[in-house]
Amino acid sequence: MSLTVLHVSYPLAPVGPDAVGGAEQVLSMLDEALSRGGHRSIVVAPEGSTCAGTLVATPAPPPGAVLDEAAKEQAWRHHRSAIARALNRYPIDLVHLHGVDFDRYLPEPGVPVLATLHLPPSFYAPAVFRIERPRTFLHCVSATQRRACPPGARLLPEVPNGVRLEHYRPRRHKRGFAITLGRICPEKGYHVAVEASVRAGAPLLIAGQAFGYEEHTRYLREVLLPMLGGPGPVRRFLGPVGLARKRRLLAAARCLLVPSLVQETSSLVAMEALASGTPVIALRGAGALPEIVEHGRTGFLVDGAGEMAEAIARVDQLDPAECRRAAEERFTAARTAAAYIETYRRVLREA
Repeated sequence: MSLTVLHVSYPLAPVGPDAVGGAEQVLSMLDEALSRGGHRSIVVAPEGSTCAGTLVATPAPPPGAVLDEAAKEQAWRHHRSAIARALNRYPIDLVHLHGVDFDRYLPEPGVPVLATLHLPPSFYAPAVFRIERPRTFLHCVSATQRRACPPGARLLPEVPNGVRLEHYRPRRHKRGFAITLGRICPEKGYHVAVEASVRAGAPLLIAGQAFGYEEHTRYLREVLLPMLGGPGPVRRFLGPVGLARKRRLLAAARCLLVPSLVQETSSLVAMEALASGTPVIALRGAGALPEIVEHGRTGFLVDGAGEMAEAIARVDQLDPAECRRAAEERFTAARTAAAYIETYRRVLREA
């Protein structure tokens, strides 16, 4: 039986293959998989998004806009209106919500809703875990994330993330630089990666985007950029990179650094690096990273900048072919998409 699914993005981040955020990338992957698999995908997302299905666009903040509470309130209003229009126009079987603020634009009771918790449980309003709206289901993306949820939270089985392996290929010869990439914000810990690269004497490239939240732009301006340049190995901030450039960088890199200071629920970029034959060095306490990185086989789990620097020096001992093999065994987008479709069917049965 074919399905018609209404995907709803976070209101302040565009969706598409070049998206920076993990939730947006997962939504894009599911939109493509559903469309390719004979289902219908409708996507509510900001202007500038691209999708394989039908886009119901909401106004996007202008370039350089400050993303404060007023901007969020306005975006929530636009999303609520767009969701209502889509439900009125299309025969929606299920609504799939992806934003951390999904409780601010829940549709009226009626159509079944699945909300994916892409971020650490502490990032969500406590009321999310006791939603009274009928036919509303939550799930996590890793076992580590599920264990961190409040006791008694009613959750469907987790659906681990995956990546489109056909987008990533190992290359025969690596270059000497380490790379780290993603959203630029304090909790991602890029300053730890810079410190580790300096200690290791290894060049470092930082790719990513600081969105218009005051704390994020201040971190980039006052903490990260002042650490770059100067004596020692090359340290460069590249800004946001699209899929094509990201593929080239990950394949060429000596290793990926994941210095996150929060309990990550997953790590798409770590999976992408492994698919590119590139080992991953991650902080041991970064949530679900130990579910992804096999210490001594596909990377190293470390404590702090000092151990990260030591791991950079040892990373050439690891076999890129083993990294790719692990990605093929464990992190395919096809497996993730199939698990989501089964979850959709479960929601419809239970609803």
